[in-house]
Amino acid sequence: MPDRDYREDLSPRAWPGADPAAGRTDEPDVSSAERRRRRARFLRDLAEARELRDRVQPRRAKTARLRQAMRMRTFRW
Repeated sequence: MPDRDYREDLSPRAWPGADPAAGRTDEPDVSSAERRRRRARFLRDLAEARELRDRVQPRRAKTARLRQAMRMRTFRW
């Protein structure tokens, strides 16, 4: 139907701005600095999401902590 405002194909290659060459510049310092900035923002958001999940689901967070501790105890250097 031509009157629809959305696309049915939601694959990542169809997303606007998904072209990897579109956001690149000739200067490697600028692009790497921007990449580091975006990565740092992503990691901050990820840590915030983990903290929120731990607050919302304390039982699951406790079991995850215990599981991680067990992994660290049984890990061989």
